[in-house]
Parts: sequence; C-alpha cells; structure tokens
Amino acid sequence: QVQLVESGGGLVQAGGSLRLSCATSGGTFSKYAMGWFRQAPKKEREFVATINWSGAGTYYADSVKGRFTISRDNAKNTVYLQMNSLKPEDTAVYYCAAESSLLSLSTQQYEYDYWGQGTQVTVSS
Repeated sequence: QVQLVESGGGLVQAGGSLRLSCATSGGTFSKYAMGWFRQAPKKEREFVATINWSGAGTYYADSVKGRFTISRDNAKNTVYLQMNSLKPEDTAVYYCAAESSLLSLSTQQYEYDYWGQGTQVTVSS
C-alpha cells in the first residue's frame, strides 16, 4: 500500500511563493506517475499538474501554467510543487496522487490509485 504525505502548505500573500512536498512510502516511487490536484471551498477537486516517472514529461492546467512547476526526486521518493506568483484564487486544499503508470500524464482523478490527505494553501489579497 502506497502512502502519500503532503507538506509545505500555509498562508501567503498574493504574489508570494510556496513549495509543496509529497513524500511517499510503501511502494516503488519510480514506477508511478504523480499528480497534484486541488479543491477550493464549495468547488470540485481539479487537476493542477502531473509528472511522469522520470520527470521528463510534465503537464499543467492552464490556470497555473507558467507559475507552478512540478518536479520529482526519485532518490527521495518525493514529488514537489513549486508555486510562484500566487493568487487568491489559488486558495485550496492541495492533494498529491500516484498513478500506477510510468508514462501517463493524466489529468483525470479516476486514473490515480493513491491519494494524500491534503495540505491547505491560503493566499491573501
């Protein structure tokens, strides 16, 4: 059973930056594509970014493209989300997820097999 634990959330002013981390255990991290999703209050959970097993392939939601960067360190079993130029509309609970696929860059929640508990990101105006 793969376990995912997010960290790095918090309160930041608009225009600021945060770096989220997602540490995994219980599986072979390099066998999973990884994704970040978020859920704002009273909204559906939505796709943010994804990265394939090697890190060579990434894909972003249009709303975060150019501001957020997903990366991974297979030696540390960790995936990251660097968030710059944050906006109040980025306020949400951010979740990382693992998909049992090497090359997939899926934006669909149902494709992901394991999920973390989430970390709160709040951006003040």
